Amino acid sequence: MGVVLITVFIVCRYYAIPVQPIKIGVVHSLTGTMAVSEKPLVDAIHLAVEEINNQGGLLGQPVEIVVVDGQSNSAVFAREAERLIEQERVSVLFGCWTSDCRKKVKPVVEKHRHLLFYPVQYEGMEQSPHILYTGSAPNQQVVPGVRWAMQTFGRRVYLLGSDYVFPRTANLIIADFLYASGGEIVGEHYLPLGSNDVQAIIQDIAQKKPDVVLNTLNGDSNAAFFSALIKAGLNNQPLVSFSVEESGMLAWQGGQLTRHYGVWSYFQSLPGEENQRFVAAYQARFGADRVVSDPVEAAYVGVKLWAQAVQDANSIEPGPVNSTLLRQSIKSPSGIASVDADTRHLWKMMRVGKVRPDGQFKQVFASSAALRPQPWPTYRNRGAWQTLLERGRP
Repeated sequence: MGVVLITVFIVCRYYAIPVQPIKIGVVHSLTGTMAVSEKPLVDAIHLAVEEINNQGGLLGQPVEIVVVDGQSNSAVFAREAERLIEQERVSVLFGCWTSDCRKKVKPVVEKHRHLLFYPVQYEGMEQSPHILYTGSAPNQQVVPGVRWAMQTFGRRVYLLGSDYVFPRTANLIIADFLYASGGEIVGEHYLPLGSNDVQAIIQDIAQKKPDVVLNTLNGDSNAAFFSALIKAGLNNQPLVSFSVEESGMLAWQGGQLTRHYGVWSYFQSLPGEENQRFVAAYQARFGADRVVSDPVEAAYVGVKLWAQAVQDANSIEPGPVNSTLLRQSIKSPSGIASVDADTRHLWKMMRVGKVRPDGQFKQVFASSAALRPQPWPTYRNRGAWQTLLERGRP
């Protein structure tokens, strides 16, 4: 423990004054189809909080985590977020993976004028005054990732995704970009979250022979898809996955595909002292065989940004913290993490990595600098994007 926190503990013990912890709420899926992806984010939050407490806590108080299981169910996420705010009296929420869950939690935090940190790349088309988005916006992942894939593999593209908000909206953005760039969509399929029914999709890919498959499947449907590609002899099919990070690649054997790539802002394999320290600390705490990923790093960074904002605001209340949050920058494993005050997103690098057999990524491309976030890609205005979303296709 840090000197300040130890002093507070000693004084409070001497005078029998209880030290009230600062409670933070964490809502992620510990069970269900999203559990493999989300459990490591909970560990990252634990690591960040332990580091904060070891340095003296915040405002002389220790930080205490209240973790709840979203069960890979958006209704459960919304119900638990409400309970954490109203009953547990947490000062902030960290959580959600799927956009469906985030969209169910969004009105809860807005109603209570509270604060949510959302750590996953997503489809954009959103900005809430009560959410800090620490994952990539579409102009920091989807759009440049598609551009790279077309330039690398060709213009005949196959779209595959889970049947919910992020994949459908991301693929609408992708389709808009493809049509403007002379690309062609040769096939498009969606699976319910958790579905393993991939045989018809595999047959369609084998028949149409796309230049590249753009994959926005989430959760363990990827395991069935990767396995089926291998069994069908399509392990050399160019595949770019936008929602499968290191732990998923390892668990679902994505590295068995020889031309498989991921698009993220962060990879565990990145060089640099800050990243090496982060990876070493995570593995020392949770196991030498554990891997970290972009969402794990974004969850960790979110806690550190919140803690710095608490110190600046000299308050744990969501309102004052929210105000100071917009001027925060910290040194992070992926570089400098800076909040863009206009969009409430972070500036982010865009990186492409080839998947290795061990589930890690070997970086093969990166943007020349961090990209300013654009929740609504700026080649259309918000009104035009809204019209496109309502129409469903460019």
